[in-house]
Amino acid sequence: MTATLTELNVYPLKGGRGTALRTAELTPRGLRHDREFMLVTPDGRFLSQRELAAMALLRPSYDGDVLAVGALGAEPFVHKPVDDGEVLDVMVHRTECQGVDQGDEAAAWFGAFLGVDCRLVRFTGHRATSRGDGEIMFADAYPLLLLSAESLADLNGRLDAPLPMNRFRPSVVVEGLGPYGEDAVRTLRIGETVIEAVKPCARCLVTTTDQDTGERGREPLRTLASYRTRDRGIQFGMNCVPRTTGTIAVGDPVEILETL
Repeated sequence: MTATLTELNVYPLKGGRGTALRTAELTPRGLRHDREFMLVTPDGRFLSQRELAAMALLRPSYDGDVLAVGALGAEPFVHKPVDDGEVLDVMVHRTECQGVDQGDEAAAWFGAFLGVDCRLVRFTGHRATSRGDGEIMFADAYPLLLLSAESLADLNGRLDAPLPMNRFRPSVVVEGLGPYGEDAVRTLRIGETVIEAVKPCARCLVTTTDQDTGERGREPLRTLASYRTRDRGIQFGMNCVPRTTGTIAVGDPVEILETL
């Protein structure tokens, strides 16, 4: 089987829009800078599109030196991360971790745009995945999300109106696995790197949020529920953990090393 890496997406700000890349460094924590920043409530609970659909309108980019965030109708926010801010205890779902507070200016900008009291934090410390012996920063649970291009094509064939790939917020998109071919893979070689699929991805309300407008609908969850409900969840895509690291690029060959 011949397969190819067709998309790479990094999400520097948890809950913000993804940044499409042509090349990326795959680290033990996933694509470099993925979910390095996060917004939290005053009591340290993470914010995402689940509660605030308007977070889809945040368009972050981060080069390791400056975080820049654009948003419709707002002046761009440009921020040089600080390392000496207060270290806050924060929660991602039920997992405790820590982040360095990025200051009052950042809090004011995001608070004004979203209409909530919040702080911007940058990941610090160590956080392990629940399965697969991997590492993550502020991602929900795993460092990579793999999706087959043919899986989306099959879903779109069942919908009245097709949806773009960004509804599903994948890290890596592969063409050539076939519809739901990601369900059956265990390890994949992408370029010179290797990743392992460790758990199907259970989908949530975020997939119903238009990433361009922030508006919510009923799809694709309604249709996915009719044929992709397994283990009490609606599954679409695979959570993965890097097993080797290196540079990967759109167009790299993808080889299945092991299947389930």
